[in-house]
Amino acid sequence: MLKLRVVAVGGIKENFYREAVAEYTKRLGKWCKVEIEEAAEAAHLADLDQKRNAEAEGILKRLKGYVILLDVRGKKVSSESLAEKIDAITLSGKSELTFVIGGSNGVSPSVKQAADESISFGDITLPHQLFRVVLLEQIYRSLCIIHGTPYHK
Repeated sequence: MLKLRVVAVGGIKENFYREAVAEYTKRLGKWCKVEIEEAAEAAHLADLDQKRNAEAEGILKRLKGYVILLDVRGKKVSSESLAEKIDAITLSGKSELTFVIGGSNGVSPSVKQAADESISFGDITLPHQLFRVVLLEQIYRSLCIIHGTPYHK
C-alpha cells in the first residue's frame, strides 16, 4: 500500500481546515496510508534566510521516498497530470511519496535540492492552511482518476 506523507511548515489553527484535512485523509485511506507531519515555523526569526534555513531542518528530517516540493515556480500540473505523475511514481516501484509545503517565505535551497521534483498548482497565492486542504483534495482526485472511481464532490 502506498504511504503518502505531507510535510508542512506550521500547524492548522482553524477547525474547519482541520475537519477538511481529516475528511480527505479518511477518503484517501482506502488507497494509501496518509501521514501529516508538521515542521516548526521559525516565526521568531526576522531574517528570511535564517527562517528558511531553520524551517529546513524540520522539513529535511521528515523526507522519505519520492519527494515532491510544492513551489509556485515548479512545473504547473493539472489534476490529470498529477494523477499520471503519482501513477508513474508508484508503478516505478516507489511505495512512499512525500509532498512538501514550505513556509510562507518559501524554502531553503537545501529543501529544493532534496526534492526529486517541484510542482505548482498555479500562480495564485493561498494561505498555507488552505493549501494543505487543496493538496489533499488534488491527491484524492488523482487517486480517483487512477482507480477509475467517480469523484465524490
